Amino acid sequence: MTTLTDPPKEQFRLSMLLYDTRYRSATIQVIAMICFMLLAAWLISNTAQNLAALGKPIDFGFFSEPASYDINQRLLDYSSRDTHLRAAFIGLLNTLVVAVLGCITATILGVIIGVLRLSNNWIVARLMTIYVEGFRNVPVLLWIVFIMAILIETLPAPRAFRGDNATASMMLGDSVAVTNRGVYIPEALFSNSLGNIHLFGESSLRFDISLDLMLILIVLGGGLWGANFLRKRADRIQEQTGDRPVTWWQRLAVVVIPTGLVLVLLGFHFGYPELKGFNFQGGTHLRNSLIALWLALSLYTAAFIAEIVRAGILAISKGQTEAASALGLRSNKIMSLVILPQALRVIIPPLISNYLNLTKNSSLAIAVGYMDITGTLGGITMNQTGRELETILLLMLVYLTISLSISAVMNWYNESVKLKER
Repeated sequence: MTTLTDPPKEQFRLSMLLYDTRYRSATIQVIAMICFMLLAAWLISNTAQNLAALGKPIDFGFFSEPASYDINQRLLDYSSRDTHLRAAFIGLLNTLVVAVLGCITATILGVIIGVLRLSNNWIVARLMTIYVEGFRNVPVLLWIVFIMAILIETLPAPRAFRGDNATASMMLGDSVAVTNRGVYIPEALFSNSLGNIHLFGESSLRFDISLDLMLILIVLGGGLWGANFLRKRADRIQEQTGDRPVTWWQRLAVVVIPTGLVLVLLGFHFGYPELKGFNFQGGTHLRNSLIALWLALSLYTAAFIAEIVRAGILAISKGQTEAASALGLRSNKIMSLVILPQALRVIIPPLISNYLNLTKNSSLAIAVGYMDITGTLGGITMNQTGRELETILLLMLVYLTISLSISAVMNWYNESVKLKER
């Protein structure tokens, strides 16, 4: 039953989709989405028809063909008889190696340089300013080529290490050789190895997982969990009693002793590089192309991260520093315990963009002969097979996936360090 005071019910009309502000925005978005999907469908259909007319229909069968080219720096076994799919997989791993190493190194350098730029020491602050302005105002490609040239022209050749009158010598107890062909470092070997697990059989994506490495990581992870448990337990005791028990030696023992026992049982030892013939044999070979790309991307990105860190620190009120000083904290403790934790909420969002830029800039690796995913899938494979559309689309999908993964991880971390309001 309705009364005289009840307003009349409004009936829905199609015209309300355009003239009613409650529905207009949704209507425009739906129409725009439909138009975009129709345009994308037309482009895909038109491209497929044109390629079919040219005798080049979209086909990914070329992945099963032999690659017939070598990859100098690789993590897994590979030969020129392997398929283009495995070559692309090796290139993807090379891209991930550079991205991970570069992000870690750039972050460490960027934080240190950003803090030093705010130093009260005039010389230190000016030197850091020169570094920042010098690196970020020169294209990263030039830095890659420049560092590669330095490594090739200034470091000694392997023959300089030969003979009694050698002009060059190995470092760190004859375990590391730095040459113009790369750096040779010891490799980890196990005399009582547990063997490997072969994944994907003999397919193009085959690779082996070392049971020794898995066991070490499991034991190390358990030790880190135990150390974290001891730290939280000490925090609870401190909150209840006001006294914090000394647990650093227990936490260190939980991590070091079990891991050390596993290494001893597995017969862990190093395999050292030795000069045989015209080059070094044994050990792990880090080629100049990898080192030059890694250093250039790290130093270049660190200049931007330093400015981000400096801006984040300046965004924190000086009252925080003064209050911490009044409590008797030293400058290093104030920075690590008071300032940086609060500055993270300002630092992390732009930091994500620099991680993405570093990852995408790694595609310049072909300039120094480092075979990443761009050099394999988007380079030699594309030229040999003539499948430009397929390789470029897959290359775009790979970089999109990597970028979205980095963004997801960093956004999760950003949420975990945000200030929680009550």
